[in-house]
Amino acid sequence: MDREFLIDLFADFGPVTIRKMFSGYGISADGVNFALSLRAGLFFRADETTIPDFEAEGSKPFQYSTRAKTVVVNSYWELPARLFDDSAELAQWARAALAAAQRAKVKKRPKAKKAAAKKGAPKKAAPKKGAKKAVRRVGKAKRAHGSR
Repeated sequence: MDREFLIDLFADFGPVTIRKMFSGYGISADGVNFALSLRAGLFFRADETTIPDFEAEGSKPFQYSTRAKTVVVNSYWELPARLFDDSAELAQWARAALAAAQRAKVKKRPKAKKAAAKKGAPKKAAPKKGAKKAVRRVGKAKRAHGSR
């Protein structure tokens, strides 16, 4: 699928941003990535609310193989093929995928460092520039004079 095809496909949904990602494209709206277009097909973001709809259509989650195993990515599911011919229903599925991506974004918690910085915790002092170089110079001087 090329960029122009994807823009046309999502016309009833509304404006989308399409960016190169992996071997295909990441598709986002309102700054939230909700779909992936890869060689293997078109995959929409899914969660416990929307996965039953994908299962009812016989869709499978995105998966890829490494040397050691097959990895299943349960957060992205293949779009049912019949939706490529029904742009209005595809738009409904895209809205549901965007909602799933937004719910996932809300669930993520900030990392400990970021949370501490937001609470006004004092930052650690950064080492002064040149401090390592000074230590190295002293070490070289000692070795040059035979002391350890």
